[in-house]
Amino acid sequence: MFNYDVERLKAALTEIIIQNISPDARGWLQTQAGTPASAAAFNGAFAALPRKTGKALVNISTETAAELSAIRKNFSIEGWSVDRLARVWLLLQPDATDKSAYQRSIETLFLAAEMNELVALYSALPLLAYPEIWVHRCTEGNRSNIGIVLEAQMYHNPYPAENLPQPAWNQLVLKAFFTEKRLDLITGLDERANIELAHTLSDYARERWAAGRKTDPMLWRLVGRFIDDKIFDDINIGIANNDSLEKEAIALAITESDYQPAKDLLNQNDVLQAAAGKKTNWESFINQ
Repeated sequence: MFNYDVERLKAALTEIIIQNISPDARGWLQTQAGTPASAAAFNGAFAALPRKTGKALVNISTETAAELSAIRKNFSIEGWSVDRLARVWLLLQPDATDKSAYQRSIETLFLAAEMNELVALYSALPLLAYPEIWVHRCTEGNRSNIGIVLEAQMYHNPYPAENLPQPAWNQLVLKAFFTEKRLDLITGLDERANIELAHTLSDYARERWAAGRKTDPMLWRLVGRFIDDKIFDDINIGIANNDSLEKEAIALAITESDYQPAKDLLNQNDVLQAAAGKKTNWESFINQ
């Protein structure tokens, strides 16, 4: 049903929430604990929640953040507002024993959700019971054009990496590039790297260069391990461009490759030699 200790997490989230809301809001929230009296009451509470809790950013210690991640692997509430957190907490209250009824209650919220409600719903995906039944919802999220909804699905969210099939995962990563999201905040980025995605990103890089545009250096983080003849041809195009940051990213990607022609190029090309070593890890490209 749940793939983590849900009662322990609910207790931890409850403690965080009550430290970040007023006494009146605490009293109201306590009345929402446990299985809702009705679907209408549950939906109404979900919609009304920000008016009760406010929208201030949640403050937690590094120890508390580590505790959350220990209870539910890779789960984080970094950058969350208290109403977002409280809505996610509310989604943990319904009885999940009846799978169909449980799914129906959450699906109803998705169907009627406004922007901030969608943020909470996508944020909750790694915590919901029956992870397999939310894959279609996560896949639908890839199609959103609302920035904060995409970020809720992408940033510090372990659900996509754990559950999306490869085509949907690759689409999520591509969407991140298309919408200029921070790739370093996507959970499971390196673990889910694959050759099909590497080829698609290499094609994408070639298209951008043809249009006189640069690539995000983080693109090469997902390509290096899969360099082959085709990608190598694209790399040579990139090296001929004048962007020093791209060259540094390509050089770092080559160091992660077992493709000998690329390694030979790194050793023999003066331009790549000059770029090599300026960035020793992918974190050094953040905010560049």
